[in-house]
Amino acid sequence: MGKLDESVAIVTGAGSAGHGIGNGRASAIRLADEGAMVALLDVTDSSLETKAMIEERGGRCEVLRCDVTDPVSTSRAVEETYDRWGRLDILVNNVGVAGPAGTVIDVDMDAWHRCLDINVTSMVLMSRYAIPKMKASGGGAIVNMSSIAGIRGGHAAIAYSTTKGAVVSLTHAMASQHGADGIRVNAVAPGLVYTPMVAVKGIDDRLRKLRASSNLLGTEGTAWDVAEAVLFLAGSTARWITGVVLPVDAGLSSFAAASQVSITSSGPTVADSVGATS
Repeated sequence: MGKLDESVAIVTGAGSAGHGIGNGRASAIRLADEGAMVALLDVTDSSLETKAMIEERGGRCEVLRCDVTDPVSTSRAVEETYDRWGRLDILVNNVGVAGPAGTVIDVDMDAWHRCLDINVTSMVLMSRYAIPKMKASGGGAIVNMSSIAGIRGGHAAIAYSTTKGAVVSLTHAMASQHGADGIRVNAVAPGLVYTPMVAVKGIDDRLRKLRASSNLLGTEGTAWDVAEAVLFLAGSTARWITGVVLPVDAGLSSFAAASQVSITSSGPTVADSVGATS
């Protein structure tokens, strides 16, 4: 018996930006491992690979094509999930992009708005349609994907750090507004984990070692580390936890590192502790 037997979950961005295991894919797999029936949402066909991985491990899931920035698409995905399994218990708002490089002085404004839509508005839309279904199911849990960049400075891209900071505030506000409905809302804030989204930006072994050496444990994190936090916050063992932002960063957010490797749409950059790029 799994911890989440007969629960129904939606994971956005359940595919991957490249081959390998990203945060959405790992979260979907671990939820399914524990017995949840998982709707795998993505705007591409990459969640088909996630589906194959889940089914190989004996899990249950369904792939739904969804543009999480579109109200019609998000509403349809939630309705299809609810109609298929008759309830909705968990929503993992995982979708996110690195966004454009730049400061407030030079960031491309069209790319800025697109980053806001994908990283923040998508969570509002998914939650808007999911919460009524959760209420009808007797309550639920929402886990939003933030980042260490949302709780401390030093990231080279103003759009990414701003949107991930907005996710923190969104999580706190949602927790206060929907606790009476029996819906817990928490966030996970990954540190410098190595995922396909990072890999496709061209990060090399030297930068991987620099990223790993910047945390207190001196080790590189993976999407599986993030997924375990998602699983915990989504499950009944966290039944009395809401409004929390949980860093999964090997202690990086608890001290001022000498340098930080930021991933932007232009690739990796190295910043010192006060945010100057080099």
